[in-house]
Amino acid sequence: MKFKDAIEILRPINDIMGSFSVIIGILNTRLLGISFERIIINIILGALTYFFIAGSGMVINDIYDIEIDKINRPERPIPRGAITLQQAKYLFAGVLGLGIILSFIHSLIFNLGFLNVIIAAFFGFMGWIYAKWGKRSGFFGNIIVSISFSIGFIYGAILNSSIIPVYIYLFFLNSIFGLLSREIIKGCEDIEGDKELGINTLAIKIGLKKTPYIAMVCAFLSIIFFILAAFTELINPLGFSISMIFGIAIVFYAAILMLKKNLDKKDFSKISLFLKIGMFLGLISLILASI
Repeated sequence: MKFKDAIEILRPINDIMGSFSVIIGILNTRLLGISFERIIINIILGALTYFFIAGSGMVINDIYDIEIDKINRPERPIPRGAITLQQAKYLFAGVLGLGIILSFIHSLIFNLGFLNVIIAAFFGFMGWIYAKWGKRSGFFGNIIVSISFSIGFIYGAILNSSIIPVYIYLFFLNSIFGLLSREIIKGCEDIEGDKELGINTLAIKIGLKKTPYIAMVCAFLSIIFFILAAFTELINPLGFSISMIFGIAIVFYAAILMLKKNLDKKDFSKISLFLKIGMFLGLISLILASI
């Protein structure tokens, strides 16, 4: 196993993107009597912990998907033979262990009471659950993905204080429902392939007519939690509120598109793209809220 192959299977870009949720959680709680030096250490150790645990989730997912990837993704490291199944298992255990160890060291440095270690371990456990059962279960898997990305907000906040501000929970819920909406729509978009792979998505269970309405409800819940955050004690409520408008507008437009009758694959792709753009703008709003 070459180093570049190990990096590839970890999908570092996805892990780094997820690490931003930890950084946002830290920055938005930095005024709780936290020194500058501690904030920097929290950002470094917190982001690395998330990166390694998220990376372990990517590896275990490829381990369980080996037979599917041989057909659909033969270019991935395990199917193409760059990494053996045994090597992948060692890599999974090593990277997950490294993430947990970092969280443990972090807890000892600042006497965090190991709450961060519990959350980190839970995050790692969710990655295994998703790979083994969640992915093929459809909606349950969508929930796991949404929670796994969003948990970074909570993790980042508890590194500063065990008392988590209300707006962090609202960020967490906004992210969960926004991601859940998009995951459901992606299930509609990929319905034919999912049928062949035996992935029991909502679109397959209840059909393409009803499923978009559930995604729409999730999108609106995401918007509601985002708006509620503007009425809490944010560090920069004005910066958050102004930038928030653009993200909400995009997600709202995507939700309205879900009302269209007889949606096809092209429509679902368009809705998914708008939800992705809306969530990206939302992340920018959360960063501005901390400035």
